[in-house]
Amino acid sequence: MDIISYSMKKNVSKLILISVLIAFATESFAQDSIKVVPLDRSPADFAYYPVNIVRDRTENSAPIIRVIYSRPQKNGREIFGVLEAYGKVWRLGANESTEIKFYKDLQFAGKTIKAGSYSLFVIPEENKWTIIINSQTDKWGAFFYKPELDIARMTVPVKKSANVVEAFTIFFKEVAGAPHMFLAWDETYVEVPFTF
Repeated sequence: MDIISYSMKKNVSKLILISVLIAFATESFAQDSIKVVPLDRSPADFAYYPVNIVRDRTENSAPIIRVIYSRPQKNGREIFGVLEAYGKVWRLGANESTEIKFYKDLQFAGKTIKAGSYSLFVIPEENKWTIIINSQTDKWGAFFYKPELDIARMTVPVKKSANVVEAFTIFFKEVAGAPHMFLAWDETYVEVPFTF
């Protein structure tokens, strides 16, 4: 009986030791968990032309245009003329300046824009926007905008949306075989044509 009792005590001791080690390991693992950066209030997004090129992409296909931008939210604010002042250069989104990349040469405002990466800015007005393609990239906002680095400008009319667009949105549609870029926020949108 004493042998069995001794053996059981030894096994119980081993079980307790294993339980303690597991508890320490679990606690240690919990302390090593990482804290991630919270979702940005204006998350980054992409817009492509052709629209479904990313989903339908093959080894031999590539986009023609890609836009990387941040999407600020309306959140009950009055946007144009208040948050985004009329007559001032706007980065066309939030955070970093918006980047547009052309994978082939395109026509914009009667000028040939060579394949490459550029910044995209606008000067919003109540009835029209001036769309600006600028050669300086990788800057924060419009704080470092230099008009002498503009590649081309185009003025387009402002249109009123039938619905409120909560998050600033850039998207493309094909119109008569050419890419048209739409910029929409609040009850305002503009259409920006490119040609090949």
